[in-house]
Amino acid sequence: MAVKKLLHTRYRVNDLDRMVKFFEEALELTVSRRHTSPRGAQLVFLATPNSDEEIELCQMPAGAPPVQVQPDLTHLAFEVENLADFAAGLKKKGYELSDGPTTTGSGSVIGFIDAPEGYEIELIQRASK
Repeated sequence: MAVKKLLHTRYRVNDLDRMVKFFEEALELTVSRRHTSPRGAQLVFLATPNSDEEIELCQMPAGAPPVQVQPDLTHLAFEVENLADFAAGLKKKGYELSDGPTTTGSGSVIGFIDAPEGYEIELIQRASK
């Protein structure tokens, strides 16, 4: 038997409100639900356009060790229609690409933006067919 489908990806964070604000402002994701887990963690689920999968942000209760994200440990990748236009929109909101835009061997254009706490977001404009 195989798994049915991917439901969500979880990122543990130190400052839940700051991370939610970033995803809402920079990427225009929407909060689909919030609740407290049985272990006392604060959870926020973010809906992504045109996708059933969600991003779960988790802040553990006080006293838990802080999250320390290592460089290049993980990232989320989002498809955008036009990376130059998207980057211009980010700049108006006070965010900048940290890397790129770079054209790949396949003709796609990629760029990165740094999320709070050391997480990285990849933006991909797929090559025209």
